[in-house]
Amino acid sequence: MNAYLDHAATTPLRAEARAAWLEASAVVGNASSIHGAGQSARRLLEDARDRLAAALDCQPIEVVFTSGGTESINLALTGLLRARRAATGRNLLVVPEGEHHATLDTVRWLETSGEADARSVPIDADARIDRDAWSVALADERVAVATLLGANNEVGSLQPVAEASVAASDAGVPLHVDAVGTFGHVPLSFRELRGGAEGGAGLVALSASAHKIGGPVGVGALVVSRHVTLEALLHGGGQQRGLRAGTQDVAGAVAFSVAAELAVAELSAEAVRIGALRDELEAGLRATIPDVVVSASGADRLPGHVHVVLPGAQGDSLLLLLDAAGVAVSTGSACQAGVPEPSHVLLSMGVAPDIAAGALRFTLGRTSTPADVAALLAALPSAYDRARRAGLSSRTPRG
Repeated sequence: MNAYLDHAATTPLRAEARAAWLEASAVVGNASSIHGAGQSARRLLEDARDRLAAALDCQPIEVVFTSGGTESINLALTGLLRARRAATGRNLLVVPEGEHHATLDTVRWLETSGEADARSVPIDADARIDRDAWSVALADERVAVATLLGANNEVGSLQPVAEASVAASDAGVPLHVDAVGTFGHVPLSFRELRGGAEGGAGLVALSASAHKIGGPVGVGALVVSRHVTLEALLHGGGQQRGLRAGTQDVAGAVAFSVAAELAVAELSAEAVRIGALRDELEAGLRATIPDVVVSASGADRLPGHVHVVLPGAQGDSLLLLLDAAGVAVSTGSACQAGVPEPSHVLLSMGVAPDIAAGALRFTLGRTSTPADVAALLAALPSAYDRARRAGLSSRTPRG
C-alpha cells in the first residue's frame, strides 16, 4: 500500500501502545482476584483508568471499559432508556438524522422490540443539527434520552455539542454523545461539556474507542456520570460499578490509556499539521477535478476529514480503482462498507441519490505525509475518468 487515507476507519497502532500492551499482558492475574497476582493486575487496570480519565477530563469512577465504540453506544442508549423508562415511564429517544449506524441500528432495534419510540431531528447541508428543532424535540414530555455525534463520521462536520448539552440540561433530558471520532482529534472535556448540569440531565454519557487514536482494536470506553442511573446489559460479576460485568481486559485498558495520553498531548500540533495537509489535498482536488464537490466545506470539521462527491461515478468503483493503484480510501463509514446504497448522511443533507452515489471519504492521521496526498492526487483523475465511463450501478436509486 503506497498511501493510507482511511484513518477514520482505523489508524495504525502506536508503537508505545503496542509496547505497553505487551508489557501488561505478561502480568498474570485476574483483576478481580484478591491474591497478590490479582492485585498486581488490578493496580495496572486502575492506573489505566486514572490515565484515561485524565485524558477525557472525567472522574476515574466514571470510566467503564468496553469492547469498543459500538458496545459503548449500545450500553449508553439501551441502559439509559431502560433506567429512565423504569423511573419515569418515558420511552422516547431523540436522534438526529445522519448518525452513525451503531446508533441508528440500536435505536431501530429498540423501536422494533417495542421498548422505545424515536423522534428524528433534521440536519442541514453541512450535516449539523437544526438547533431549534433539537430544542423542540427535547421539550416533548415523553423524551427519555437524547443522543448526538460529536462530529459526523462521514463528512467530518463538528456538532454544537456544548449547546446541545445545555439544551438537554434545560429540558431535564440525559444526553449521550458519540465521541468515537472526536476524542483525541479535537479538544474534549467531559467535565466542561457537563457544565453546571447536576443529576441525570444534560451530558451524562460519552463513548470513545481506542483504535481511532492509535490504540488496539477491541477496546473502548463509556464515560458514565456518577449522578446517573444506567441499566447494565451484561450481568455476572458486578465489575465497573455493576455497569459492565466480566473479566476486564487489563492489557487493552493500559494500551488505550497510553494512546489517549499521547493523542491528547499531541492534539494541538497535530491538528495544525494535519489541517494543512487537508487544505493541500482539497486544493489539489479542485485543481485536478473541477467537478469535485467537497462536502460540508462551510462547516468546522475534523482536521483530517475530506469528504467529496464525484458526479457521474460510483463510489465503490472509485474505491476499488484507487485500491488497485495503492491508495486506500473509503466511501463512508467502514461499518457500512460494501453496501451499494447512497449514504444516509448525504441524503439527509439534501444530496440527490444519484449524486450521492459518487461519494468518497479521505481521512488523514498521525502517520499521514505529503507523499500520501500526492499519491492520491496522482491516482484519482484516471480512476475518476474510468469510473465515470463505467457509469452508475443500476442498483443505485435515482432521484
